[in-house]
Amino acid sequence: EINPPDPDGKIIYAVNNPIHKTGGLVILKGSLAPEGSVIKAASVESPVFEGTAKVFDDEKFAMEALTQGKIVKGDVVVIRYEGPKGGPGMREMLAVTAAIKGAGLGKDVMLVTDGRFSGATAGFCIGHVAPEATDGGPIALVETGDKIKLDLTNRRLDLLVDEETLAKRKTTWKPAPARYTTGVLGKYARLVGTSAKGAVCN
Repeated sequence: EINPPDPDGKIIYAVNNPIHKTGGLVILKGSLAPEGSVIKAASVESPVFEGTAKVFDDEKFAMEALTQGKIVKGDVVVIRYEGPKGGPGMREMLAVTAAIKGAGLGKDVMLVTDGRFSGATAGFCIGHVAPEATDGGPIALVETGDKIKLDLTNRRLDLLVDEETLAKRKTTWKPAPARYTTGVLGKYARLVGTSAKGAVCN
């Protein structure tokens, strides 16, 4: 039987005396992400952000808006149809996050996507939103001008639109055309599951 000494708190901290009270990554749920979403909380300076949505159905359109100065303080950039099925493959949104930071908006603009981020991402960047837009998740129903709120303390990401309005939008919603219908990516898009369960193929 091995009886190791208790941690000395210098290299390995004790459970009752952690370096931080919460981990670096936080799972958020709420009306915009019923199955969950992910934020790198260690890089966020404020626990609350509420802003106005600007919606893009492709990463390249968001980049165009940024380079044209159409993204301003208080905006929530929503990039959808970039999830496991919609991408397909859940592309990394690093270019957009870098552009936001490069424009000096890292502390004033939030990014929400059903795509993913790299480990270098910092600030108000929320990815892995599930269900993804291709599956008809709430992110598919967001319209430019809607209000979106992050509450990190309560681990929530909410679309501040009433259920009646969302139900009405749902009746006219149609998924974006598939980017690939044949080949490996077409097959992957048909078989892959939600990011909330690891985006594995069935």
